[in-house]
Amino acid sequence: MRDILFAYVYIAIWIFFSAGTILFNKYLLANYGFPFPLALALIHMAFCSSFAFVLVRVIKVIPGCDIDTETYFRAIFPIGALFAGTLWLGNAAYLYLSVAFLQMLKAFMPVSVFLTGIAFSTEQFSWHTLLNMCAITLGVLIASYGEVHFVLIGFLIQLGSMICESSRLTLVQVLLQKRGLKLNPITSLYYVAPACLICLSFPFVLYELPRMRATEEWNFDPLLFLANAFSAFCLNTSVFLLIGKTSALTMNISGVVKDWMLIILSSLLFHHPVSKISLGGYLVSFFGVCYYNYRKLQAPPSDQNEPTSSVVNPIEGPGDREDEELVMLLTQGKTDFR
Repeated sequence: MRDILFAYVYIAIWIFFSAGTILFNKYLLANYGFPFPLALALIHMAFCSSFAFVLVRVIKVIPGCDIDTETYFRAIFPIGALFAGTLWLGNAAYLYLSVAFLQMLKAFMPVSVFLTGIAFSTEQFSWHTLLNMCAITLGVLIASYGEVHFVLIGFLIQLGSMICESSRLTLVQVLLQKRGLKLNPITSLYYVAPACLICLSFPFVLYELPRMRATEEWNFDPLLFLANAFSAFCLNTSVFLLIGKTSALTMNISGVVKDWMLIILSSLLFHHPVSKISLGGYLVSFFGVCYYNYRKLQAPPSDQNEPTSSVVNPIEGPGDREDEELVMLLTQGKTDFR
């Protein structure tokens, strides 16, 4: 009974930070008066880098690992660059599309990972899986057709974000796993966040900073943005706490609840109506993803061949179970890293 109670607590923590961070980001970028997705991503990565540095190097409550310069620039930095693209484009999409529609589009994530895996030879081609991916794609197209406030540029930006994320997940497998690197959530941020920060800085200086200087019609409350950055940091670690204490199946079921909660809650909070056609299309994608999840859960770990993050729960320490659980979750966009 105690284990069940704690499982619900971990689920609630993850849903709270996942849904909360998404709604928080949408509010800041589209409603509060801070339409600068690059700047918001920079704040998140600066906070995560600083927080991780303190934990790993200053108070040393989290053990680090030895990564030489060559490994960092050949393996870690490319992953950080793709993570920067994911954050930038993912934040920018909030300026054009509703949270509800963005959640529907995220059902396309397994398709993006499958196609990227085929390109990098980390995924085995299967006609059965291809048909499954086609069903998910059809649902996303129907949902897009029925979207009341469809904006093509926003759709393309979100698609670009998912391509960056699926490429990042594949590179994690290709570059990190083959080198035998095992990073816990904090050390992952310690190494990846600075690389991401550097990659975000160049487009920020060239593109967004001049826009910010050209006008004073934007708002910035340091405490509000500090709270937002802390929420993003908690999200980046809560998923691994949930995996370490429960299972991938638990998180998948929780993810279903979270997605529907976000669609309903965001529609009410931001007054964005959802059409019946969009809901119907999302249901098609939803059942396609559920079937994909079911097949992944039924498949032996050795047959899953999906990109994993090579990140383990710092509380339980390195272990095969966390890696096997993350195999499936990271290919479905369930981690919602920010």
